[in-house]
Amino acid sequence: MTVSPPEKDRLLRSFRAAVEAVDPARLVASALRVEGDAVVLDAPGVRAAIPLSSLWKIHLVGAGKAGRAMGEAALAALGERVAGGVIAVPRGSEGQSGPVRFAAAGHPVPDIYSLAAAREIQSILERAGKGDLVVALVSGGGSAMLSAPAAGITMEEKAETFRLLLRAGADIASFSAVRKHLSEVKGGLLARAARPATVWALLLSDVPGDDPSVIASGPFSPDPTTYADAIGVLERYGIYYAVPSAVRAHLAEGEAGTLPETPKPDDPAFLGAISALVGTNRTAMDAAALRMARERDAGPIAIVLLPGFLRGEARECARSFCARLRKAAKALSPGHAVAMIAGGETTVNVGGSGKGGRNQEFALAAAVELAGEGAMAVLAAGTDGIDGPTDAAGAYAHGTTVARASALGLDPGAHLENNDAYPFFQALGDLVVTGPTGTNVADLAIGWARNSAT
Repeated sequence: MTVSPPEKDRLLRSFRAAVEAVDPARLVASALRVEGDAVVLDAPGVRAAIPLSSLWKIHLVGAGKAGRAMGEAALAALGERVAGGVIAVPRGSEGQSGPVRFAAAGHPVPDIYSLAAAREIQSILERAGKGDLVVALVSGGGSAMLSAPAAGITMEEKAETFRLLLRAGADIASFSAVRKHLSEVKGGLLARAARPATVWALLLSDVPGDDPSVIASGPFSPDPTTYADAIGVLERYGIYYAVPSAVRAHLAEGEAGTLPETPKPDDPAFLGAISALVGTNRTAMDAAALRMARERDAGPIAIVLLPGFLRGEARECARSFCARLRKAAKALSPGHAVAMIAGGETTVNVGGSGKGGRNQEFALAAAVELAGEGAMAVLAAGTDGIDGPTDAAGAYAHGTTVARASALGLDPGAHLENNDAYPFFQALGDLVVTGPTGTNVADLAIGWARNSAT
């Protein structure tokens, strides 16, 4: 039994269009420029300008999976006006470009290079003066790539805390609340270090709701969370007494008021700071929808967008997504099709020892849910091209996937229970492999269904 190539190709084209729409270089180039005698920031909902005559120096700093592309675009826009800077980037994209160094740093687990990059950026910001402009380029992954543990906590203790959160299935906002209170650079602390310089933070969002304080744990944004919130996260996921004792002691001191809180919205650190969202998950969703609407051979297509739908446990979210897709198809006229596009980021409560990622787990749960429904298909993938500790971005599932797997002796239920989606889809040739894309605006699930009733 074979999968209909047009359906798979249709979903892949839509996903590729989504990734292209959030190309970081294009997004930064459209938001940052020299216009006449001023440096201009022009992003959705934000416009600011600084006369060149009042600028002393421009510094580029930042971190994230999109750091190299964002940094190169900013350099091209600002030219020789850039005095220097450091941007932490994934391994493989490090190097020097003019006065800016792209420093390799650890991801998803911080390492000594993450610490070195954080210290170097801190030093640049602390030397910035009142006539300086700091352009901060922040994208997903930046939280791991800039890591300076709070006093009394080692890199290993901090990493162990996050491994426990990951295994418990913590969402990104929960991760962020804890990270900001175990750090010397997150939760607005880099904005505080840069004062009195002007700060323009250009953000590529990989988080549901596009909250600047959560993107890379908000190094240049006010932090609405507290030490008590961080403790609450660890308690809620049942790992408070599993994390290293130094972490518990630090959070307890903060809750008691012995340690200073992260800067809040009314802090003077943000008087000269602006945050601008240059690209989001919705940007990618809209592009995927537009590409799907142009599928001329598909006949009439209804488009359904579900912003923020991808959240919670991956397999439960997949079942809900498939139920919605099925219901939408049944409401159509015979022969008509529906494309359903959801955005966000799910989690996986890891109980098995298999290989996979949240998008592959989503696709496997979808395959089980759609078994036997030949007119339905789902693709789930990460816009960064990386799903969990694998070389895949995600996977493709069809109503025939379970039957094809059974013919190969594969048990989808067993693979799902062992969190082992990667070898399952690898055997079927249905992994979505793009390689690292250089961008990151969380995940997409794209569903396709046709009302085949006659």
